[in-house]
Amino acid sequence: MNSILKKVYIVSVVLIVSACTGMPDNVKPVKDFDLQRYLGKWYEIARLDHSFERGLSQVSATYSLRDDGGVSVLNRGFNSEEQKWEEAQGKAYFVQNSNLGYLKVSFFGPFYGSYIIFELEHEGYEYAFVSGPNLDYLWLLARTPTVQPEVIKTFLQMAEARDFDTKQLIFVKH
Repeated sequence: MNSILKKVYIVSVVLIVSACTGMPDNVKPVKDFDLQRYLGKWYEIARLDHSFERGLSQVSATYSLRDDGGVSVLNRGFNSEEQKWEEAQGKAYFVQNSNLGYLKVSFFGPFYGSYIIFELEHEGYEYAFVSGPNLDYLWLLARTPTVQPEVIKTFLQMAEARDFDTKQLIFVKH
């Protein structure tokens, strides 16, 4: 491969990888984030549909520390069509600094996607609103399988204000 093609290839890879760890224009990560308080089990309350969770109910994510300073991610959901639990193991790392709710997560080798916590109940870390790298990815996570109606109302308002298509949300059965 000649040097021009090599340079084009390298720039292309960098742009593709950085695009996956970018964030929507209207989404800003929370500040004063505390990973230790965020670790543990979270239940998926609502999400925008995507192929890797399609058809799953009782979805949860469990976060724990890795030996390398990153975060181990275990996503789990029940596939009612096949009558079995499905799991995906991943890893996450901070994109900028550890007090900003902006991480990159990978379930597929060297490819990472953004995990941006743009709203977080700071007192007890009871719920979080999370975006991916673009407006196609959105989650409402909570420490319990249900939340108060006010939390859903706030989630919908904040998501709509950031141009997410809330009419496409799936509310997860637990």
